[in-house]
Amino acid sequence: MPLTQATPAPTRLDPFLSQKLRFWSLVAMILLIYVHAYNLHPRYLQPFTPVQEPLTPGTWLQYFLANGLLRFRIPILFAISGYLFALRDGAEPHKQRVKRRLRTLGLPYLLWSLIWLAVLWGLEQFPVTRQAIVDAEISPFWPRQLLSQLTVSELLVRWLVLPAAFQLWFLRSLLLYNLAYPWLKKAVLRRPKVYFGIVGVLWLAMFSLPPIFEAEGLLFFGLGVWLALRNKDVLTPPRWFRPWLFAGVWVGASALQTWLAFQGGNGFQLPMALGMLTLHKVGEASGMLTAWFALNGLVRWFMAWGWFRWLTGFSFMIYVLHVPFVNYATELVLRYGRGVPHLHLLTYLCLPLLVILASVGLGALLRWAVPGIYATLTGGRGLATS
Repeated sequence: MPLTQATPAPTRLDPFLSQKLRFWSLVAMILLIYVHAYNLHPRYLQPFTPVQEPLTPGTWLQYFLANGLLRFRIPILFAISGYLFALRDGAEPHKQRVKRRLRTLGLPYLLWSLIWLAVLWGLEQFPVTRQAIVDAEISPFWPRQLLSQLTVSELLVRWLVLPAAFQLWFLRSLLLYNLAYPWLKKAVLRRPKVYFGIVGVLWLAMFSLPPIFEAEGLLFFGLGVWLALRNKDVLTPPRWFRPWLFAGVWVGASALQTWLAFQGGNGFQLPMALGMLTLHKVGEASGMLTAWFALNGLVRWFMAWGWFRWLTGFSFMIYVLHVPFVNYATELVLRYGRGVPHLHLLTYLCLPLLVILASVGLGALLRWAVPGIYATLTGGRGLATS
C-alpha cells in the first residue's frame, strides 16, 4: 500500500489507553529492577545462561522471574515508545521533533552517564564500596572494574557508549530510532511483511550491532509505529487472543526455560542453548500480549489510587537510578549478611523495594526543591504531581 494511503494516526489518546501506558511504563521499570537484581552465578543473564548453583526453591524463583517471566518489559517499552512517537506524526517537521528528542533523550543520557561516573569515582575512595564495585563485576572492561584503572579514551567510552548505568542503552537506542523515524515509517508502511520478517528473524537470533543496532528495538518500536500509523485498535484484544492460553504459554515457557537452566551444569550445550533461546522468545512475546490484553482489571484497580498515579511520575527516576545502585548494594548485603537464612532470595525480593523508595524519594525531593534541574535531568518527564 502506498505511503500516502496510511490512515492518519489519532492525536488524542483514549483515557483508558493513557492509563495503560502510564501503568506499564512504571511497572516495566519496577520489573527491570527485579531482572537486574538477580544475584546467582553467573550474574550476566542471557536467554541461555545456565545456573551454576544448586536447585532450591529460592534459586528457581530468582531465575524464573529474572530470566523468564519478567523479560517482556523491554519489548513493551519499545512498543509504547514507537506508538507514542508515531501518534504525533505530521504534527511538526521531523527536524523539530529531533531537536526535542535530543533534549529529552540525548541530554539525559549524557548527564546521567556523567553523574554515575562521578558517583563511581566517589565510591572508589572508600574501601568498603570500592570492594563492592570489584565484586559486582559489571564493568565491560573486565577484569578492570575501577575507573582508576581506565585510560582517558576508555573513560570517554564509559561516558558516551558504555555507561556505568548500563540500562541507559535504551535511551541511546530510542534516540537513534527517533532519528531514523522517516525511514522506519516508510519500511513499516510500504513493506511491513518484509520489514517485520527480517527484523523478526534477527530478533530471534539475538542479532545486534551495539551501540547502533538492536533487533529487539527495531522489531517492537517498529510494531508500535505501525499500530499508530494504521490507527489500529490497541485496546480490544484480537479475535485470536485467548487470555488463559497465552498466559499458560508465558508461564510454561518461562518455567521450562528455568528447569533447563539447572540441567546444563558448567558446560555449554548448543542444543540446550537453542531450546532455552526459543522458550525465552516465546515467553517474551506471549508475556507482552498477556500483560497488555489480559490485565486490564489490574490496570484499572491500581490507576484508581492517587498514590499510584503519583508514583507513575517517577518512572524515569527509577529507571536511571536503579543500576548500578542495586548491583553494588547487593554485594554489600551478601558480604555482611552472611549467616542469614535464605539471604540470596531475601536480598532479591526486598532490596529492589528499597531501591524504588530511594529513587522515588530523591525524585520527589529534586522535583520539589529544584524543578528546573529535575526537568533537565528527566527530559521533562514526571513534572505533573498526579
